[in-house]
Amino acid sequence: MSHKVRVWDLPTRCFHWVLVLCLIGLLATSQIGGDAMAWHFRFGYAVLSLLLFRLIWGIVGGKWSRFSSFLYAPATILAYIQGRSRPEHSIGHNPLGAGSVFAMLVFLLLQVASGLVSDDEIATAGPLSRLVSSAVTSTATTYHTTAGKLMVIALVLLHIGAIVFYYLKKRENLVRPMLVGDKDTDNAVASSRDDVGSRALALLIFLGCAALVAAMVRLAG
Repeated sequence: MSHKVRVWDLPTRCFHWVLVLCLIGLLATSQIGGDAMAWHFRFGYAVLSLLLFRLIWGIVGGKWSRFSSFLYAPATILAYIQGRSRPEHSIGHNPLGAGSVFAMLVFLLLQVASGLVSDDEIATAGPLSRLVSSAVTSTATTYHTTAGKLMVIALVLLHIGAIVFYYLKKRENLVRPMLVGDKDTDNAVASSRDDVGSRALALLIFLGCAALVAAMVRLAG
């Protein structure tokens, strides 16, 4: 018997797709340079606001968006790789997908943090660059423009590759649930909360995160 489960609540879906747009904007503006760097910073501030929101939403959000739903022990990950999966692994993030999510969050935070204190010594400097030593600024700039950038691109490509693999090899569409929120499953499991109250809470959390980032930039300037 098939069951329809609300896997991804609206706030999580909005986070995902807005983050996608911001990453495209960041990559494009970094390649253009010049006056486009003003927008590069704006996209960076937006990403930081989104990441702060996701960290909080990973604690108080819908069931399948919470980190507790896809924080797996090493033994569980090994069992999954060996083909011994659990029913809940087909609902939200499976053990391998969870690793990808955590890696993306970590390296995006590192990329944003390094950007905040970077300085190309020509025309562009992060708002917090004057608060750290020149050695830190130099290291952060090098990381931000080389290893950090390449790592984020690699993780994005890995994410896209996994989506294509699951669609072609396992006939599982991972994009549709992130668009509509629901997934059809043979397992009777609880849905994520996704009502007016939870959406209002998410909006308040995001606005608070955005206000915090704006205040940080304003005070640093």
